[in-house]
Amino acid sequence: MDEDDKQCAFDQSERVWKEIEENPNIQYFGAIDNGKVVSTCYAVYIPNLTRGNRGICFIENVVTDKEYRNRGLASKVIDMAIAFAKDQHCYKAILQSGIARTGAHQFYENKGFNGASKKAFDMRLE
Repeated sequence: MDEDDKQCAFDQSERVWKEIEENPNIQYFGAIDNGKVVSTCYAVYIPNLTRGNRGICFIENVVTDKEYRNRGLASKVIDMAIAFAKDQHCYKAILQSGIARTGAHQFYENKGFNGASKKAFDMRLE
């Protein structure tokens, strides 16, 4: 878990989950073992007015339980997100990763993401 993550009340999370479920442009993908979610990511389809009106897919929160790493699960959930992007006729998928997570960066590059093509900026809105 990211040290910046804060626990939320169940009813608040339940409300957010309902909002996510009602939005067809947001899709969660996961691997489950005996009822336990062990690997996930989500993808957001963003309509776009450039590139022939082909959208963009933003993939985020690729997380795998420590006990389940190195089994190909993250690769499979990312593949599902990429398939969603292709189904939406996106021209690209974007995936961000923490700057210090060099092992993850190599993994994403092995999946076909280009870590040198763009520079991402974020602004924390606290």
